[in-house]
Amino acid sequence: MLYTIHMLDAALRLDAQLCFALHATSRAVVQAYGPILAPLGITYPQYLVLLVLWEEGEATISRLGERLMLDSGTLTPLVKRMEARGLVVRERDGVDGRVVHVRLTAAGKGAKKQAREIPKSMLCAMGLSVDAVVRLRTDVLRLLRSMPAAMPNVENAGDDTKLTKTKSKSKAKTKNKKEKRS
Repeated sequence: MLYTIHMLDAALRLDAQLCFALHATSRAVVQAYGPILAPLGITYPQYLVLLVLWEEGEATISRLGERLMLDSGTLTPLVKRMEARGLVVRERDGVDGRVVHVRLTAAGKGAKKQAREIPKSMLCAMGLSVDAVVRLRTDVLRLLRSMPAAMPNVENAGDDTKLTKTKSKSKAKTKNKKEKRS
């Protein structure tokens, strides 16, 4: 296809950028969660941590990072604030002190009952049908899977149940070498 200068210039318009549409939509969705999460006294990132813990029961900081695609430098202060609020407890592993386990407290478990209305509230806030949201999620996850250069550690993104970030090959090799020495 032959591109004209006009076509190339039009492609440089802000409103023509998919990345900006995704960015602005993400910000708007997170902002819409604010008043919905306010009765629980939690932020959107804290809600995501709770979702993983409600699903898995307990997780290490590393596992939370894999599921949420966040690094430990972001997660550690987030989880500390949740612990201060009495939602979770952090415990160092007895064998490997570098590993921190996170589990729900009774208050964290109890918050799940109140949170059950959140998906319905967000659906209403978006003004989309359930089918439209499912299609949109599918398309966005397909886009995420197609971006290996931007997210080289994303594996199986779009699985109906989980979206995880896997360990890099170098970390896996290091772990295998340590296990062989033992």
